Amino acid sequence: MARIYPLFSSSKGNATFIGTPSGGILIDAGVSAKRLRDALGRAGIPLGAVAAVFVTHDHSDHVSGLRVFSRQTGIPVYAEPETLECLLRGGYLAPETDARALTAPAEIGGMTVQPFDTAHDTAKSCGYRVTLPDGQSCAVCTDLGHAPETVQSALRGCRLVLLEANYDEEMLRLGPYPASLKARIRSDSGHLSNRQSGELARFLVETGTVHLVLGHLSEHNNTPEKAAQAVTAALSGYVRGQDYLLDVARPEDGRMIAF
Repeated sequence: MARIYPLFSSSKGNATFIGTPSGGILIDAGVSAKRLRDALGRAGIPLGAVAAVFVTHDHSDHVSGLRVFSRQTGIPVYAEPETLECLLRGGYLAPETDARALTAPAEIGGMTVQPFDTAHDTAKSCGYRVTLPDGQSCAVCTDLGHAPETVQSALRGCRLVLLEANYDEEMLRLGPYPASLKARIRSDSGHLSNRQSGELARFLVETGTVHLVLGHLSEHNNTPEKAAQAVTAALSGYVRGQDYLLDVARPEDGRMIAF
């Protein structure tokens, strides 16, 4: 049975385990190594089950614990070449880390891990589509300002997608952030709003996705209720719980979601 564990999901820290307690991968390590180890333990996942860490991009909420975690465990780190350069330059990887440039799909423990480009304000950013040994596919798709056809194509047919729903447009407009930060978040290289997430969710359900997990919600500019309501509205004509399943990842979660 395929499983995903959204261990941490918010603007403050992100880490997702995909696999089973006998083996799998971690996508991002955006909290301290101690918190990450503790979260894995609470989820019943031994450290030895983590075969690799795959990094989406070099922002701190995705890599703040990476240096210590990889040094303590010796677990290899995969990222696209531009991201690896940023991680080394920013001190998020020790020089002795087993760091591997991802230039093609990686085969890890019977899983195929395929990166796909996302539009975000860093040197390089990607999401990951993971095909598990039972043939089921899932994807982690956060930190993107828009979802062009290339992203849609990469996600097509995934049974489960962890999908960004970062902000409610009205909350962001009326919120305390400076205008420059608001503009960055709304930009095509920023984050997906609830409305945009709903539009992409509709495409996904229409092309075979049966389980959506909304993630990377802003603590200041969104609520789980608003995100779920917007996506449910965008899926008008489909019945939640019958045609599709919808969950919202909490900032510190750890639930096992089977798909």
